[in-house]
Amino acid sequence: QVQLVESGGGLVQPGGSLSLSCAASGLMFLVDVMGWYRQPPGKERELVASISRRTTNYAYSVKGRFTISGDRANNTVFLQMNNLKSEDTAIYYCYGRRIGGTRDWWGQGTQVTVSS
Repeated sequence: QVQLVESGGGLVQPGGSLSLSCAASGLMFLVDVMGWYRQPPGKERELVASISRRTTNYAYSVKGRFTISGDRANNTVFLQMNNLKSEDTAIYYCYGRRIGGTRDWWGQGTQVTVSS
């Protein structure tokens, strides 16, 4: 019903920047919230940032460094990541949440590696 495709991951040195994109398609009128989760190696998946018509939310660990934004006309969500740290290394997943929160759709994930 909703398809999500991430792009923009890669290898970056500590202190560097990366920008992720998530292109959404399908029944977008069902989607209320979009955002990004990440799963570091050996750890649980965690929320990074989310965006809706009303608000944006960030995990404490990325506040002031990451910025989420959306291009509603093109059904695309972006995550600008600055001052990256080694602990930001993870697979980043785009998600879309159905109105009412009854279902999440997920992208395939994109690897972000922060290393010197």
